[in-house]
Amino acid sequence: MNDGLMNVIVPAHASGKRIDVFLAECNDLEGIQTRSGAQKLLAAGNITKNGNPLQKNYKVAVGDILTCQIPAPIPYEAVAEDIPLDVVYEDADLLVVNKPRGLVVHPAAGHFDGTLVNALLHHCGSSLSGIGGVLRPGIVHRLDKDTSGLIVVAKNDIAHQSLAAQLASRTMGRTYNAICHGIIKTDKLKIDLPIGRHPVDRKKMAVIQHAQDARNAITYIEILTRLKQHTLVAARLETGRTHQIRVHLSHIGHPVLGDEVYSSKLSKYGGQVLHAKEIRFIHPTTSHEMFFQSDLPKYFQDALNTVC
Repeated sequence: MNDGLMNVIVPAHASGKRIDVFLAECNDLEGIQTRSGAQKLLAAGNITKNGNPLQKNYKVAVGDILTCQIPAPIPYEAVAEDIPLDVVYEDADLLVVNKPRGLVVHPAAGHFDGTLVNALLHHCGSSLSGIGGVLRPGIVHRLDKDTSGLIVVAKNDIAHQSLAAQLASRTMGRTYNAICHGIIKTDKLKIDLPIGRHPVDRKKMAVIQHAQDARNAITYIEILTRLKQHTLVAARLETGRTHQIRVHLSHIGHPVLGDEVYSSKLSKYGGQVLHAKEIRFIHPTTSHEMFFQSDLPKYFQDALNTVC
């Protein structure tokens, strides 16, 4: 890529696709995440073939050489916003927050405000670790937008380094509750399957056995309750890959209820029924073991009542 210019050659498997669909699925284009993003570039004349701008309904053919002009991202720094926070614990080094469903953790494309980071900046002022950069101050680990529950935030760099080291060494304990489709017959199971970027849909992750970009991923599942056609489980992370629990459960045939990305079943739950219920770590300053639990939120209880 040079000054926002990149040439993309259409492979055989993509021949016949609409160009906006192809661009959104193309793993090589870091500046395009969605079909609507591709359509904006097409409307601006930034996608050409042989120097001619293409329309969004153009269907690509194998061997097409597309020239993509992707504008440089606009510099952005997160700002404080008065957004309510459910603070479970706080001291001079860190805080533990119970994140509600629907709240994005940090600013990114399409979500430059109204995030947990914006709320933290209002709550903590300048007392947040700077290791994560201007868009992710204090953020040690993340939860998906529609995953609720506990998240620990660092208020200084020393705390951030300690907590990040615990994540890397797999000594930070994180347990989630989820409702899954189907009845899981084994009471306890270990899912040890590598996860990487989906080979076609770059917005998704997938279990990939033989790919250089796949990373090992381990999830421990324990059955809490078998329902009529669903299973309530506790999922403990040993590793922390993107969408790990959702990808692993979907791969074994028991996707999380309401998951609009990794389940083929129609959802009426507004997102995955997945809650980060417990977190355990060693305090960076006192070296005391810290353990926190969060009650299941109303949306989770409502879903549970529906499938019982």
